Amino acid sequence: MAKRLPPLNAVKAFEAAARQLSFTRAGEELFVTQAAVSHQIKALEEFLGLKLFRRKNRSLLLTEEGQSYFLDIKDLFVQLSAATDRLLARSAIGSLTVSTSPSFAIQWLVPRLAKFSEKNPDIDVRIKAVDNEQSSLNDDVDVAIYYGQGHWPGVLADKLRNEVLIPVCSPMLLKGPKPLNTPADLKLHTLLHDASRQDWQAWFKQTGVTDINVNQGPIFSHSSLVLQAAAYGQGVALGYSVLASPDIKAGRLICPFPDVLVSKNAYYLVCEQSQAEVGKITAFREWMLGMFEEESRSELLPG
Repeated sequence: MAKRLPPLNAVKAFEAAARQLSFTRAGEELFVTQAAVSHQIKALEEFLGLKLFRRKNRSLLLTEEGQSYFLDIKDLFVQLSAATDRLLARSAIGSLTVSTSPSFAIQWLVPRLAKFSEKNPDIDVRIKAVDNEQSSLNDDVDVAIYYGQGHWPGVLADKLRNEVLIPVCSPMLLKGPKPLNTPADLKLHTLLHDASRQDWQAWFKQTGVTDINVNQGPIFSHSSLVLQAAAYGQGVALGYSVLASPDIKAGRLICPFPDVLVSKNAYYLVCEQSQAEVGKITAFREWMLGMFEEESRSELLPG
């Protein structure tokens, strides 16, 4: 026959109140009201059939039974806290599977992954490249990088960065015979498209250029491919700034014009709510947020 346990929330409230000898301070510690603590204590007293506290001269005192009960249970909370810390410490090692688009993995994550490994040598990161990243968070994936507007029910989503699209090309185009001084000069160059021609169409509308045919130029299925084509001097691409930043920093790409197209979407680091405090996931979340905060101060990532 199973043993009957007291209501654990009430025991927790009692331990805090007995240690503090104050319902008010216990409530502050537990982030509840004084009345809530009083209610929990009353429930525990009714369960036990004993009075645990008494008031004397505006002071809160333990009864003899309350003092005995407090001495018996106080170490249980210390042991529970220690056991939790040990479990979380063990969860801070092992493998961590990260799901993301191939382009984000190639352009942003992989070049920086060694920095994470230096700080967390006990965590082995596994990269899972998927084309539909917004359905990739499952039992085999610890965290994922989503690109969208942040509306995903049931998950914890940390915004990493807003995104803008910027025109990029190889430096060799500026040394060629065709000028590239104003957006209107793009009519002399091949336009490189990422997935569709709509981005260039919106960019030209924003800059007021109306006499350029956006229906010319190749379309690439992945952002990393259109950036590579631009780096090889095959034309001018409208690239995502976060993904283009490594090539810009290395000098393989330049931004010929300052005009940017602001995206409605942003990058998010996503994990299950229940897994957010797991050690290895916490370490990766903190590292990703720190990297993006550091790089957001760079002029290479406008917006």
